[in-house]
Amino acid sequence: MTDNEILPGGKAPDYSLTDHTGEIHTSASCLGSWYILYFYPRDNTSSCTAEAVAFSEVYDELSKIGVPVIGISPDTMESHRKFIEKHDLKITLLSDINHEVIEAYGAWKQKKMYGKSYMGVERSTFLIDRDGVIREIWRKVRVKDHVQTVTKRLHELMESS
Repeated sequence: MTDNEILPGGKAPDYSLTDHTGEIHTSASCLGSWYILYFYPRDNTSSCTAEAVAFSEVYDELSKIGVPVIGISPDTMESHRKFIEKHDLKITLLSDINHEVIEAYGAWKQKKMYGKSYMGVERSTFLIDRDGVIREIWRKVRVKDHVQTVTKRLHELMESS
């Protein structure tokens, strides 16, 4: 599936990935509730840490309305465990070592750093409704104020549905 096919109003691609404890999480288990799914490049980098901490700060508010936050990166379960413990994260982090789900959501992109090209995760966020339909997409996310933007849009969409 290419990112051209990932559009608001389309069905969210299925996933089945493990968290830092080895527990399997699936897209099917989220049906019936809204959820925030975000993709990030790497545990313990400054922007990725800021994003995970910001989502953890709204965890209690989102839990009250039954909205989980799920972060996906190509890091290992062990890396996620250390990241969660180091920063006291409350959100769920899933390991996609082979980047199959990352690719399915169109977040595996060619990137450039210091003049060199490489493949990596484009920071992206998806709001998915109770029926597994993508309602909003943010690509090339800048972390500053992003979580506030996402939660505001979530509340707007939930009120109108």
